[in-house]
Amino acid sequence: MRLAIDAMGGDHAPREIVLGAMKAVEEFPNINITLVGDETKILEHLKQHSRIDILHTTEVILGTDEPVRAVRRKKSSSMVLAASLVAEGKADACISAGNTGALMAAGLFVVGRIDGIDRPALSPTLPTIGGEGFLLLDVGANVDAKPENLLQYAIMGSIYCEKVRGVENPRVGLLNIGTEDKKGNELTKNTFSLLKEANLNFIGNVEARDLLEGVADVVVTDGFTGNMVLKTIEGTAISVFNMLKTALMSNLKSKLAAAVLKPDLKQLKNKMDYSEYGGAGLFGLKAPVIKAHGSSNAKAVYSAIRQTREMVEKDVTNLIKKATEK
Repeated sequence: MRLAIDAMGGDHAPREIVLGAMKAVEEFPNINITLVGDETKILEHLKQHSRIDILHTTEVILGTDEPVRAVRRKKSSSMVLAASLVAEGKADACISAGNTGALMAAGLFVVGRIDGIDRPALSPTLPTIGGEGFLLLDVGANVDAKPENLLQYAIMGSIYCEKVRGVENPRVGLLNIGTEDKKGNELTKNTFSLLKEANLNFIGNVEARDLLEGVADVVVTDGFTGNMVLKTIEGTAISVFNMLKTALMSNLKSKLAAAVLKPDLKQLKNKMDYSEYGGAGLFGLKAPVIKAHGSSNAKAVYSAIRQTREMVEKDVTNLIKKATEK
């Protein structure tokens, strides 16, 4: 199995990308990795390894670049070349922590959609209080969606959760403003009917306030709503930890309490750590394309590689293709 990784994408590239890749090849003997990027900068951090090679390029898609234009004009960029390796059959999947919009464009225009999938979905696994996590899709690949798109999201999400995350008979929930069957706008009402008739473990409507409680294993929504939910969860988690830190450092008494609570607080922070779950899968493409978090460290990169390896091993792409054939 060969994975192509954009070594220049992300806030901490290429160092953390390279370190994560080295850890992965040590852990998984069945993977080979091609790091795509500036060879000189990569070699500053890469210890010689027979299962890691480098495809040299100095061109990079920046976070400020307009996604579609960048993919079309920067054909020699590390991100586009990584996607091209997949399209040419020289790699089984690709990973990038770079510009999200550009990676989605590269996935669509270079790797290509599965026949029958109208719109791919960007799908991260988010933490829950119990530690199981849940898959949220879509979080921004498509701002608008039709009921048929959300049905496909549910099918793809269920396959991924069962095959990669090991969840038996995943519970599928439809994000809505209430749990009653008739709640919502036209999109959610029509989607509800489709999901109810589908061969899925559909548990009905779910509310945003219950997501971190683990109310469902797969939660489907349109990309506009999903992106706002994702950013709200991320922002709230950061704010709560910052407020807690401020409170615990406010005086000597609270500092002593913080010293006692430190192991428990660290455990809580680890439970809510996105890096444990890998990246966000761009489901619906002809091969796995994984978007790692922009601030990924080596641990997060390793987790994204582990996730991608499992998607390839479990043949998730072909399972999605068969399940969504018209």
